[in-house]
Amino acid sequence: MDDIKAKTIERNGEITCEKSSLTKSTSDSITVCGRCLRHVRSWLPIDYKEEIVQISTLAGPMVISQTMIFMISFISAVFCGHLGKIELAAVSLAIAVINVTGVSIGSGLASACDTLISQTFGSSNLKRVGAESRGCQATFMYQLEGRYLQNQGIIWPQVITGVAGNVVNALANYICLYVLDLGVAGSAASNAIAQFSLAVSLFMYIHWKGLHKSTWGGWSKDCVREWDSFISLAIPSMLMLCLEWWTYEIGGFLAGLISETELGAQAIAYEIGTIAYMFPLGFAVAASVRVGNALGAGNMEQAKLSSKVALLCAVVVSFFVAIIIGNLKDVIGYIFTDDMEIVTRVKDVMVVYASFHLFDCIAGVTGGIVRGAGKQKIGALCNLVGYYFIGLPIGVSLMFPANLGIIGLWSGLVLCVFIQCVFFIILLVKLDWKKATQEALYRAGVQPSPSAQESAQQGHALDKLGSTQALPVESQGCEDFPRESCNNLDRLSTGEGEGEAQQAHTTVGVALSFRQLVLRRVLATFGMMLLLAVGITGSILLPDLLQVKQGLLQINLTSASTTPLIPNVTTTLTS
Repeated sequence: MDDIKAKTIERNGEITCEKSSLTKSTSDSITVCGRCLRHVRSWLPIDYKEEIVQISTLAGPMVISQTMIFMISFISAVFCGHLGKIELAAVSLAIAVINVTGVSIGSGLASACDTLISQTFGSSNLKRVGAESRGCQATFMYQLEGRYLQNQGIIWPQVITGVAGNVVNALANYICLYVLDLGVAGSAASNAIAQFSLAVSLFMYIHWKGLHKSTWGGWSKDCVREWDSFISLAIPSMLMLCLEWWTYEIGGFLAGLISETELGAQAIAYEIGTIAYMFPLGFAVAASVRVGNALGAGNMEQAKLSSKVALLCAVVVSFFVAIIIGNLKDVIGYIFTDDMEIVTRVKDVMVVYASFHLFDCIAGVTGGIVRGAGKQKIGALCNLVGYYFIGLPIGVSLMFPANLGIIGLWSGLVLCVFIQCVFFIILLVKLDWKKATQEALYRAGVQPSPSAQESAQQGHALDKLGSTQALPVESQGCEDFPRESCNNLDRLSTGEGEGEAQQAHTTVGVALSFRQLVLRRVLATFGMMLLLAVGITGSILLPDLLQVKQGLLQINLTSASTTPLIPNVTTTLTS
């Protein structure tokens, strides 16, 4: 019995020792985790929780809205893809041509509103928002309507109209393809009907709800003024978007040179990639709106906070999206087609795209911050060098000489977006936020230009030379700015300061005379009409020229096939 008790005591002692060691290791691991969490938390900006709510409130509906807009062409591709491989390839090329020659240009020009309207609305100079919108009628109506609303933080109308447009598109595709048997042409007609319904329904919604009343001051000469300031932002904004967009469309054309399988796989990869990009795009738009509003209100600290939080949120969301794409790579292709060659090729591309998506997310959100700060020229230059001097040349080299096909193309684009991420992050770290705030206040019409302000400050300093009295500054990050502008973000939500906003200017810079306005706008209109005429003429004559060249080529090939290749050798041998 004594031996049994002794063994029991020893076992209990061992158990006690094991429990104490386990408790010690658990406490050590908790301590290490706590240190890691504190270290991670030190990287987070102050007041990030409230900003996450604000960013998510904008980004969530924006993701749905942009997805609904894209789903119109996506649904058309799905319908035509189940008609056959050739139909899928034809629709893919047609969508690429339309995007390159039309949609990308209109979207790029309208993205200038990400700077103008967001900064002006942040300054609470609401009537100038309407003047800027009236002066941008040359861009696509739906793009303009969407930018007009989203840069004021109004997103849900686009979601509602987008859902309605997709319902119209799906019904029209079903009727045209399966009832009327119109084929690809019927799908194109359905797409056009849906696009018109988007613009008309959103316009009617804005008018019905009176969303324009606070910013609409009626038609005036202001709508034809300041085209130079709009163009100075619109052209770089267009290039910033188009240089990136055109790269993927060029990839589709190059894939068509290899085979129908490569073209179909590239089309599917492009469609899936565009859907995945809707998530970082929502945060990019939210970042552009928040940064623009903050700079327009003279609060550069808020602009910095919005930039950091939007980037962190987008990276987290895109990480999960990349994981989902990687896990679903085997079945994604079946959404579009039953062709096993295309499905297998899509599977291989999705492996590369999963890593591409993470870097593309960072580049997209930082690009949105750049637009909100009004630095589109730098962004356009970065996209030009990244895509056309690095990404596309490397991708084409891997695509054809290395015989990797579209996988080589996407590999080159991975390197491109990685370099873009590094460049944009360095740009935002080194950005002079104080100067960017001054420029935003000038665009909003609530403060003179930075150069004029510096001259005035120098003159004021000379007049006050010898005085040691300094004015107190209450708002952090608002030095050298009008005190009323520094609190506009809070005042917008409370509705205060509307009377002062009415006193702000709706015209910035030197006002042109009536004769100068008429002369310049007539010349601009003539140039646009001439460009339109050239485009229409080219679209009419180009198919005929291509058919003539194709006929001549077939005649030459036929005559060459009937002629002996080495007649001299044959004659010598017979003799």
